[in-house]
Amino acid sequence: MDTHIEDAARTATRPDGETARDRGRGVLEGAFALLEALRRRGDEAGVTELALACGVPKGTAHRLLDQLVAVGAVERRDRRYRVGPQLYRLGQAWEPHPGLRVAARGPVQRLRAATGATVVLAVLREDLALTVSSAPGELEALVPVRDGVAFGLDTAAGRALRGPRRPGAVFDREDLMAGVCCAALPVRAPDGRVVAALAALVQAGRRLEPLAQAVAAAGAAVTRQLAAGVPAPAPVWLFRPVERA
Repeated sequence: MDTHIEDAARTATRPDGETARDRGRGVLEGAFALLEALRRRGDEAGVTELALACGVPKGTAHRLLDQLVAVGAVERRDRRYRVGPQLYRLGQAWEPHPGLRVAARGPVQRLRAATGATVVLAVLREDLALTVSSAPGELEALVPVRDGVAFGLDTAAGRALRGPRRPGAVFDREDLMAGVCCAALPVRAPDGRVVAALAALVQAGRRLEPLAQAVAAAGAAVTRQLAAGVPAPAPVWLFRPVERA
């Protein structure tokens, strides 16, 4: 087919003036709106409530959900839907900074074990702090943390992400929530750029200066790991079942 004819076919308009490219964009936006609605639910949801949440016709929601099920982005059980494993695998491939999540995994867990604090590693995304690594601690019942949760920049972690006005830790002494205090510091790449913020949340009444020292040590460990580079993936044969004699 001639190139000009192909271009014309791709941009062909319906009587209402909508092009095929516009329709494709609309399908993608609708699919992502449904995925976002499922993420906000955190559980299963029916097609009717998802259609209402996204402001799309029920028939459109049903068709898009069927397509998402076909590619593994959504799972269907009876007549209810939830986020599927393929979406999880794709999300795990995202890196806010090369090697950051792998470099932070050990320091985050050790900081939580040493202090009992709820620990959060966050990056700056679209004027929000986005959690990319976390470890639940003593405040789990009051402030549950999960990877992928976004929060405002008025928090201690958010202020650390933007760069504190003076060197040292950023403290929250029950400023945002009664009974909750926090110590946060920027996490820097080997070249000195702020790539994340590491925060430890504890119950009010604990001394924050020793907590800040522990956070600083954990952040320095992340920086050293980034400088050392990301470990190479384990060979595929390591994951094969061992045959018994």
